[in-house]
Amino acid sequence: MQPHARDGWWVPLLYRLRLATRDPTTAIGLVLAALFAWLIVVPIASILLDAVQTQFGDARRTGGPVGSWTGYYLHRVFVSPIAVDMFWQPLWNTLAVAAGAIVISLLAGGVLAWLIARTDLAGRRWFATALIVPYMLPAWTFALAWTTLFRNRTTGGQPGWFEALGLPPPDWLAYGGVPITLLLALHYTPFVILLFGNALRRFDSQLEDSARILGASSGRIAWSIVLPLMKPALVSATVLIFAKCLGEFGVTYIVGLPAKFDVLATSLYRALYTRQTGVGGVLAGAIMLLGVVTLLVDAWFLREARRFVTVGGKGAMNRPSRLKHMRLPAFGLAAGMFIVGVAVPVLVLFLSTVMKVPGRFTLDNFTLDYWIGSELDTVALRQGILLTAEFWQAAANTLWIVGAASLAAGVMGLLVGYVVVRTPFRPLSVFVRQVTFFPYLVPGIAFAAAYLSLFAVARGPIPALYGTTWILMLALMSEQMPYASRAGISAMMQLGKEPEEAAQVAGAGWLHRMTRVVAPIQKGALVTGILLPFISGIKGLSLFVILAVPATDVLTTYSLRLVDYNYTQAANAVVLMIAALAWAGTLVAQKLTRTNLADGLGG
Repeated sequence: MQPHARDGWWVPLLYRLRLATRDPTTAIGLVLAALFAWLIVVPIASILLDAVQTQFGDARRTGGPVGSWTGYYLHRVFVSPIAVDMFWQPLWNTLAVAAGAIVISLLAGGVLAWLIARTDLAGRRWFATALIVPYMLPAWTFALAWTTLFRNRTTGGQPGWFEALGLPPPDWLAYGGVPITLLLALHYTPFVILLFGNALRRFDSQLEDSARILGASSGRIAWSIVLPLMKPALVSATVLIFAKCLGEFGVTYIVGLPAKFDVLATSLYRALYTRQTGVGGVLAGAIMLLGVVTLLVDAWFLREARRFVTVGGKGAMNRPSRLKHMRLPAFGLAAGMFIVGVAVPVLVLFLSTVMKVPGRFTLDNFTLDYWIGSELDTVALRQGILLTAEFWQAAANTLWIVGAASLAAGVMGLLVGYVVVRTPFRPLSVFVRQVTFFPYLVPGIAFAAAYLSLFAVARGPIPALYGTTWILMLALMSEQMPYASRAGISAMMQLGKEPEEAAQVAGAGWLHRMTRVVAPIQKGALVTGILLPFISGIKGLSLFVILAVPATDVLTTYSLRLVDYNYTQAANAVVLMIAALAWAGTLVAQKLTRTNLADGLGG
């Protein structure tokens, strides 16, 4: 019975509580809100507090007891004599590398997207998938391939292939800003192809035809018609690549540190590695601020872009332009990009794993020792990778940690979607929706630093989790919630209440309705919410490099330790297997969800 307006204020409240007990959606939402506030908001708040509170061991420097408020770390990072090396130079390097990667990837990706989406390029359906493969591989795969080719004796150890062939590369080409920029551009060019290509596919070619009839040249059409309408896609690609460059760690660690080339991510890693927790809090806060501002700028541009749309429908046309005599050069450009971005890196990494001496292409120099050999002439790696217990332990840790976190993220994502769509309390819906998206605004290495700040010591009933697999699983699950929750929300918005109401009329309880009605209907969204975090976690490095210890090594951190030991062949073998897992996971995800990352580009 509905409450009357003349009843006391408590009557509507009791009525709502009675409804909540009958359908526990709101109660589940409150539990999810509390859980994600603890897993996402509290860690970030914890590391930001570290930036303004005296840390253990710094009492004499700050002049106050541990836990007291201080501006010491802010002064040390921003204005002290070492601020240039600690923050300002890494900030400049970050901005310079990101700007260079954005320019190169926009130019290369824009041209390739146009060739695939708007021309009669030979083999464009195949290129639509082949050219996005670099984005499916870990970014630092290309860094290892680069060092295998261009390493010189500046850092000691084995020479690169070019030096072994008598062509020693200069330092600026072997290490530092130039290779980092090129490698990040290579990795993010497929990102531009996807965004720009899908926008071009929806572009009505009749607009170009009308301009040609009026006498406009091809250059004028591109500059005055195509580019303005493609502005939202270009701006989104620019902003999102910049945001990803902020948290990129692996490429700079491998290619930059030998030349003492720091970006903000490696500067943060160095601060945490040397136990400068307060400094790490300041640096993590700066990275978070840049990430938030970047994505807010993207949101603003997208809102502005809604004012300018093309009118299309069944009458819209997407007629490919004929390349004519430029068809062969265009094919060569696309094939060259595939060779440089996929074939060469993978081939170089594989050949390096079966060579005793780098760059010597003689039959007696090839061996399988680094895969299945024994009694190797190395100190810490006496057997091939496939016979090494540490490798299999890291592989088991990877499958267990990433698998459990991905499964939890998928289930939580579906529950978040259910609560956001079904709860009658809008404030709860908004909070759960926004808090699960917040990790997307925080670069991975900063998010890992936040977890380290909160869970490195016991806090109340929660024990110290650092050094256990729990901290890795919780951090990975929370970091991947933006993707899992969006999959769940999108799916639940398309599911009406009728199936549940019919089950409820038949006497089914909430848990029975979820497991027998909602979950089977939404199995596609559930699979997506599990597989996307799994693929990302398999190739992820920034999160694990901060939180993993030798006992909890995953494949990515294990390969990085091999790089530190200068066991190049073994490290490259591990990276190849990581790339194979990421690639296989992507194919499985596309098969199960009946989707394709390149859908429509070559159609």
